[in-house]
Amino acid sequence: MKNVMKEIVKPIAVLTCICLVVAALLAFVNQLTSPIITAAEEKAAAEARTEVLSEAKRFQEVPYDQWPEGVAEVYRGNDDSGYVIVVQTKGYGGVMTVICGIRPDGTLEAAKTLFHSETNGVGTKAVDNHSGYRERFAGQTAEGCQQVDTISGATISSTAFKKAIGLAFEAYGIVKEAGL
Repeated sequence: MKNVMKEIVKPIAVLTCICLVVAALLAFVNQLTSPIITAAEEKAAAEARTEVLSEAKRFQEVPYDQWPEGVAEVYRGNDDSGYVIVVQTKGYGGVMTVICGIRPDGTLEAAKTLFHSETNGVGTKAVDNHSGYRERFAGQTAEGCQQVDTISGATISSTAFKKAIGLAFEAYGIVKEAGL
């Protein structure tokens, strides 16, 4: 009986105590860093909105509960400078999050990938701007964006990027039609 206590129960009790202490420390650190992380994420999101719609300095979220599937957020820029639309679509490697700035005249100012899991060197040609693929969409209308060719070798990723822009224009159409 003494051996059972020494060989089984004592190590379990010690490991349980260690796990409880580590879990408490992790919870404490999370509580300390959570506001800092949230503030950094909000700042990065605000910078991304300004990057794709340069004339706007402030943004107001457009409330609507029936956006097309994949449309995550829609913001109106101040002084009728346009709209910023955040869209999620599926690329080759998984979810791709794209932010698009659409001017009041219905042209795309810029589009930027916020998050992706695309294959380095291949799929990233479509989502990063090393190949200049994103610039092909700038200044285009919805119809013009659909005419941009996909990238050979990164067809799925570039098609997903085009689809995201198409969803952004679909949300833009809803905003304009409903006067939101």
